[in-house]
Amino acid sequence: MSDYRPCILVFSTENVSDPGIDLAGRNKMHYPASVYVVSLPCSSAVKPRWIIRAIARGFDGVFIAADGSDCSYVPDCTRRTAAAVAAAQAQLKERSLEPARVKMAAVCSVCAESFQKHMISFSEALRKLGPSRRGPSGRAEALAVQGD
Repeated sequence: MSDYRPCILVFSTENVSDPGIDLAGRNKMHYPASVYVVSLPCSSAVKPRWIIRAIARGFDGVFIAADGSDCSYVPDCTRRTAAAVAAAQAQLKERSLEPARVKMAAVCSVCAESFQKHMISFSEALRKLGPSRRGPSGRAEALAVQGD
C-alpha cells in the first residue's frame, strides 16, 4: 500500500477559495497530484448526495473549501455548508464508511498555504484510512458527480 495515493475531490468557490487555490498553483506550492477541484458559486450549494456519489464513484475523500463569512450570496453560508457536511457524514456512517472522509474548512482568496496544508494533512489522514470502496465506474467517471 506504499504507492497508495488518496484521490480527493475539492468543492471550491469561484470568488473566495478558487483564487487561493490558484495562488497555490502560481506559487508552485506542492500538494498531492490526486486532488481534483470543482468550482461552485457558493459552498452552501454542495449537496450531500454529491459527496456520497463522489465517494461511491472512487474518490477517497471530499474536501469543501468553504466560503466562511466571506460569502456574498447567503448570510448563513457556513451553517448551510456545515449541515450538508454533517448529513453526508451521517450517510457515510450508515454505509459503514468513515465520516472522516469528508472535511470542510474555510479557504480564502489568499489562503494558498492554508489550502496546501489542508490537502497534505487530509491526504495523510485518508492514507491511514485506506482506499474507499470503489463503485462500478471507478475514478474515471467520478468527476461527473456535480451533474445530479
